[in-house]
Amino acid sequence: MLDQFSYPATATNRTDSKHNTKMGSKAYDYLFKLLLIGDSGVGKTCVLFRFSDDAFNSTFISTIGIDFKIRTIELDEKKIKLQIWDTAGQERFRTITTAYYRGAMGILLLYDITNEKSFDNIKTWIHNIEQHASEDVEKMILGNKCDMEEKRVISKEQGEKLAGEHGVSFMETSAKANINVEEAFTKIARDIKRKMDQKVVSTPKESGGGTVKAVGSPAGDGAKKGCC
Repeated sequence: MLDQFSYPATATNRTDSKHNTKMGSKAYDYLFKLLLIGDSGVGKTCVLFRFSDDAFNSTFISTIGIDFKIRTIELDEKKIKLQIWDTAGQERFRTITTAYYRGAMGILLLYDITNEKSFDNIKTWIHNIEQHASEDVEKMILGNKCDMEEKRVISKEQGEKLAGEHGVSFMETSAKANINVEEAFTKIARDIKRKMDQKVVSTPKESGGGTVKAVGSPAGDGAKKGCC
């Protein structure tokens, strides 16, 4: 399944979609695969549902293995299709979820501001990224449940310091109160797009002609659409 995300949108694909109006307009310009990781109970699923469905469920149901949601947003007049994978935080699922690090273009690491252990474990999750993900994967740390101020044990300054030590972006979020969820996904998508646009290179087609592609960008009408 993961291999389908490695196919870039070529200039030829984009041109074909514009002229072949009978086949319908292009659904998206980029396809970005994102990953949510962090300890069990930090609110990964709630953050995902808030972003994808603008919904919140206070009933905690632990993710079994891995699940995903799709949402398309618009950035710089381009349609960005986000495929967001929600991973289980329990140790027994680590061998399953680490397989999904490969090919991830952006990873959001979540901790619970009311749970010190989940914050301390961010360093372990970062180590897992370094072992299993690509070197240039975009990363972002989210301090979730920031609406629970009365139970806070991790200050915003601690979160900012940790993010600074690892050179990644940081935000505090709340799926329940809908704080910074949209902004977090938009920022990481924008950072990925900027990185892709900077990597645009000329590469020869097998037929001998030339085309332009964004290295690592898995979007466009040429991408396989077998799953979602």
